[in-house]
Amino acid sequence: MAEIKSINPYNGNEIETFQTHTPDEIRRILTKADSRFRQWRKTSFEDRSKLMIAAANELRGNKEEYASLISREIGKPISQAIAEVEKCAWVCEYYAVNAANHLADESIATDARKSYVSYEPLGVILAVMPWNYPFWQVFRFAAPALMAGNIGVLKHASNVFGSALNIERVFTRAGFPEYCFTSLLVEKEMVKAIIENPVVKAVTLTGSGPAGASVAMTAGENIKKTVLELGGNNALIVLKDCDMEATLETCIQARFQNTGQSCIAGKRLLLDEAIADEFLSSLVKKVKALHNGDPAHPETYIGTLAREDLAEELEAQVLKSIRMGAKLETGGKRNAAYFEPTILSGVTSDMPVFVEETFGPVLSVTTFRSIDEAIDLSNRSKFGLGVSIFTRDVTAAEKWVNRFEEGAVFINELVKSDPRLPFGGIKESGYGRELSEHGIKEFVNRKTVYIK
Repeated sequence: MAEIKSINPYNGNEIETFQTHTPDEIRRILTKADSRFRQWRKTSFEDRSKLMIAAANELRGNKEEYASLISREIGKPISQAIAEVEKCAWVCEYYAVNAANHLADESIATDARKSYVSYEPLGVILAVMPWNYPFWQVFRFAAPALMAGNIGVLKHASNVFGSALNIERVFTRAGFPEYCFTSLLVEKEMVKAIIENPVVKAVTLTGSGPAGASVAMTAGENIKKTVLELGGNNALIVLKDCDMEATLETCIQARFQNTGQSCIAGKRLLLDEAIADEFLSSLVKKVKALHNGDPAHPETYIGTLAREDLAEELEAQVLKSIRMGAKLETGGKRNAAYFEPTILSGVTSDMPVFVEETFGPVLSVTTFRSIDEAIDLSNRSKFGLGVSIFTRDVTAAEKWVNRFEEGAVFINELVKSDPRLPFGGIKESGYGRELSEHGIKEFVNRKTVYIK
């Protein structure tokens, strides 16, 4: 057993101290979760749906309570934290309404009298989740998993243990039976043993590439399925015929919401050189006007990074890129965990802010002369999560979709997750899909039934 202190990154104050679970406690929880699965899988979609609607109501009814702790744990602006909790209610409602249809038996015509595919739950699913969207990342797994008849066990990031317990509290308050969803307060070193436990049938992870590789290796050695949602380095491609004002606002939101700490943030701005000067000038003015400060204040748009070491890492990427020739248009300064909203122009494809994922409020700007060059620049990344294209000629843009090595292409909009659409990437952004019908079918047994 170890002690984990939760620290507010904005003011450095201690929020709470948590005692981690011991190996014996972990085994006991997993055994209880497996026992619960034997009963939970027998419940009807109707009964599960009522509980999931209750969870949605709990989230909306106490959104300020849950959002307040999110804000204090990671420095997230309170208005954005409330929006995150509200989005979690949406995904609960989506699966409450649609899960039964998504998992209905699928009839297939063969030489049999009757043949079909049934979708059955796997059992206890381990979720290894990050801190940047401490509620949303979990609920987009938990809502479909529980509706499918699975049991959820969460290993959350150690700096958001309070939110992890609050998520468990949501399901408890909603009336879910004990051990349908449980938060394990453990350090990352314990993940391997948890995956190896025979009770755990599959693993989903949202996080870094190294973390994903480690989890996938352990799961593979134990023949257990994984879904990985890893990093991203999305491009924002702005063509000369775009709606400039609307594009400016969308690009700012794409890069700077959640203080830039998002895998699907638009991190690389690719500008048609015909409008580059005009667009960049307006962009710098708007970014300078973003309100930063106390995350607890409703008007704050830019908070702090979740930890000071993250701000230090971001600072190193910016300084190295400047030494390599990038021009600092605005920002660039760090104060503890706070990092100014920053724009770098003249960025080339060998600079850290282009090659690496920048997890914070830093936007790199690179110009192009043709759409072919823009597509090449966008694809010149080890990541493949998503891309945004801004143009009035949407017919032409749609024809370019299959040229992008991405899990998602958004035209005239930022890349975002939506319960109705599959979410996930390719290349080093991971594999598998979350959300929609595709997501709920990741952790089920597709059982073939043939009757002669």
